[in-house]
Amino acid sequence: MTRTVIRGGLVITAADETHADVLIEGGRIAAVAASESSVAKSWNNDTVIDATGKYVIPGGVDGHTHMEMPFGGTTASDTFETGTRAAAWGGTTTIVDFAIQSVGRSLRAGLDAWHDKADAQCAIDYAFHMIVSDVNDETLKEMDILVEEGVTSFKMFMAYPGVFYSDDGKILRAMQRASGNGGLVMMHAENGIAIDVLVQQALAAGRTDPRWHGEVRHALLEAEATHRAIQLARVAGAPLYIVHVSAQQAVAELAAARDLGLPVFGETCPQYLFLSTDNLAEPGFEGAKYVCSTPLRPREHQAALWQGLRTDDLQVVSTDHCPFCFSGQKEMGRDDFSRIPNGMPGVENRMDLLHQAVVEGRISRRRWIDIACAAPARMFGLYPRKGTLAPGADADVVIYDPHAEQVISAETHHMNVDYSAYEGKRITGKVQTVLSRGVPVIQDGGYVGRAGHGRYTPRGICQYVN
Repeated sequence: MTRTVIRGGLVITAADETHADVLIEGGRIAAVAASESSVAKSWNNDTVIDATGKYVIPGGVDGHTHMEMPFGGTTASDTFETGTRAAAWGGTTTIVDFAIQSVGRSLRAGLDAWHDKADAQCAIDYAFHMIVSDVNDETLKEMDILVEEGVTSFKMFMAYPGVFYSDDGKILRAMQRASGNGGLVMMHAENGIAIDVLVQQALAAGRTDPRWHGEVRHALLEAEATHRAIQLARVAGAPLYIVHVSAQQAVAELAAARDLGLPVFGETCPQYLFLSTDNLAEPGFEGAKYVCSTPLRPREHQAALWQGLRTDDLQVVSTDHCPFCFSGQKEMGRDDFSRIPNGMPGVENRMDLLHQAVVEGRISRRRWIDIACAAPARMFGLYPRKGTLAPGADADVVIYDPHAEQVISAETHHMNVDYSAYEGKRITGKVQTVLSRGVPVIQDGGYVGRAGHGRYTPRGICQYVN
């Protein structure tokens, strides 16, 4: 059995930070001990990784990605191979992607299709949520079976009528089922029926530029849907997770629910923390690069999102990584913003951008690890196997240089997309080495991983719910 010791680094988890050495055996964390202790000094090992002056952190858990996702007549440009490789470059060692049920098909058929895409392709470990597009008696029975098999979360949409949309009755039925089987309903909370009216009115008035994508998907329609989802979950007696929260009014709805002690949770994404409607309004057609849903908001919404992360009214930062190339894909909507594929790249940038928030004093180092590693692992039934550095955990470990400087650019990123949403942004901090279950994937700034190393990982139920 191979033994690796990571020596001399500052070990940071959501709970603690300490100068310690980490012993890895058989792909798991065997022990963590103070660097100068007799225990650490006694470790004999095959491999030593020197982490002096570096952070030793758990591998990131990105609980919201869309590799190879079909949308609007095209498909997300990252495959499971390219997307998980890019994730590893950015210090993420586990993704939870979304299998899709097509209307008229079973949940099982959708799950099998996503296994076919991902199996033997991933550089890091992966799991699946299930998008529920067609609620009926058979679907509800399948939800029970999937929870038992380790697919324990179900995404539903109040948006995209005619594609993924579910009405309140279908949402309530699915929530009632989840309340009994331990599943977690994840909600895309936007009033899609009202948004479609505003889209048609904007286009009829000749408003076709990308910036109108943000105008028609009004913040109040995100807040209204968030409120409605919370009330439906209360009626069903079910926990609720709101995905990609972008508007300060939606944060207020979450905070009010949590103040009542309700099992309601929320995530936001780096694009909402660092970008704004200023990007959607970039001249020419450049704003199309920033079209995603929920949309980017005016910059003043960012303060509420950061506050929500500090107060735990928002628990998780995921990416909603769903990249479409500017050339040939985003350009599909050059004369009609509603035809621009919704989605942005980011799986490679999340850990670095959140560390920049540490550098700027927005969050602490431990909160960085909580929202990027531990909380998503707990939320989606992966903790403590993922998301922490403790005996028994998978040896998903990142050696992170907090002093290295880099400039984010499409010229140097590894995502399979022809632009960067953060082009030219200077940040402090960079991944140096990444281990996945003890096996190097990134080593001294180079990729040494392989497709097929990543394993499918069944999940338990949400660990924030009794």
